[in-house]
Amino acid sequence: MKQRLAGEAVGSFLLFATVVGSGIMAEQLAGGNVAVALLGNMLATGAMLYVLITMLGPVSGAHFNPAVSLVMRLRGDNSWRGLAATVLVQIGAGILGVWTAHAMFELPILQASQHVRTGPGQWLGEFVATFGLLLTIFGTLRHRPEAVPASVALYITAAYWFTSSTSFANPAITIARSLSDSFAGIAPVDVPGFIAAQFAGALAAHGVAKRLFA
Repeated sequence: MKQRLAGEAVGSFLLFATVVGSGIMAEQLAGGNVAVALLGNMLATGAMLYVLITMLGPVSGAHFNPAVSLVMRLRGDNSWRGLAATVLVQIGAGILGVWTAHAMFELPILQASQHVRTGPGQWLGEFVATFGLLLTIFGTLRHRPEAVPASVALYITAAYWFTSSTSFANPAITIARSLSDSFAGIAPVDVPGFIAAQFAGALAAHGVAKRLFA
């Protein structure tokens, strides 16, 4: 369990630092072009996901995501106490990753995002993003487990562009991104709506996957 938690801590730290750090870098270099900034943010995130899942999948399962960890618990993985510890590690290490990204770019460490992300369209986007992510994981695990790193990385890369919310698809990173007033941020008041949609999408995927990949 200690090794598993360590894997989740390292992965969440690096992934969240990548999402926020690449967003800061992209915004600084894009000259106000939001599409170019999103492209840079997306490429860095997809690449890092592939690396982290390949490296840490055998150690912790490479969830880095409470929605994934919850559904894996419902499928018999881990224990409820282990799930609670895992989620705390994901959130805590992820926030540390965000703060480290701020430090690297010499920005104030403690921030609160002003980036408004709310409304039915964005909530639906988070539902779809998380639903698709979980189906990608379950389907690839069932048919080609060695392809999970590439499948997840490619799915998130695509979901950055086809979802209205730019695919957070992760309650822990949603919380952490509320602490960064940067390109990747989300206003704290908008966090509950995103998290509710994410867990709803994850649970829907759990139900569909039991039938689709039986």
